[in-house]
Amino acid sequence: MKRLAALLLAPLLMGQSQTGPKPVLVPDVSQRDIEIAYSFTGAELLLFGAILYPGGRAPADGEKPADIVVVVKGPTQAVQVREKEKVAGIWVNAERMRYRSAPSFFAVASSKPIRTLVDERTRAIYELGVDSLQLSPASGAAPAVQDRFDKGLVDLRTRAGLYYEAPKAVEITDGVLYRARVQIPARVPVGKFTAETFLIRDGRVLAAAVRPIDIRKSGFERFIATSAEDHSWIYGIVAVALSILFGWGAGAIWRRF
Repeated sequence: MKRLAALLLAPLLMGQSQTGPKPVLVPDVSQRDIEIAYSFTGAELLLFGAILYPGGRAPADGEKPADIVVVVKGPTQAVQVREKEKVAGIWVNAERMRYRSAPSFFAVASSKPIRTLVDERTRAIYELGVDSLQLSPASGAAPAVQDRFDKGLVDLRTRAGLYYEAPKAVEITDGVLYRARVQIPARVPVGKFTAETFLIRDGRVLAAAVRPIDIRKSGFERFIATSAEDHSWIYGIVAVALSILFGWGAGAIWRRF
């Protein structure tokens, strides 16, 4: 319900930004397709574009400059977070919470720190920032418990390099051209990604645009992933057979020496 309300309120906020013609964003990305092979150690994604002002003009002298925020988001996935508790000197699983959907990757680059650009309400509506993610827990827990698990999930993925913010990572030239670099880690999941660009001025979102990005496995890794997904029972039999074969081979070699 919170996400639905956010989507309904978003056009209203954008509509309040200006009464006349609004600027238009023309974004693009350096790579629409990223292939992951066995030697993949990460990638640097360049996001760039232009701000088209009404009448094709450039920002007038004395006009307050606009800012850019770029959000790169990976496909959502169900995830379960477990909380560890120390019992009699041993760490064991205690409480847990399941989320119906959480972004597998979430990176935010901005021309200025986001908290200085928009208020908390606007950040929540457009998910501008790691602390503004709209997660979807599958169970109704107490607000304090849910907040604790939300922070735990964000912390885990931040430490893995899958969630991060890069303030002042967007460069704007002459108030018209912009570019930003986003690091894609080696552990990034595959799937359909989106690069959302937001034009912000006076605390309001004036324009937004989205570009798709496809990250997929290639070579032998792609063959293995496709086999596991499309022919799971054959993949399982082959995996078990190879395990037995390698185990037997290792035992035979050990007996000889």
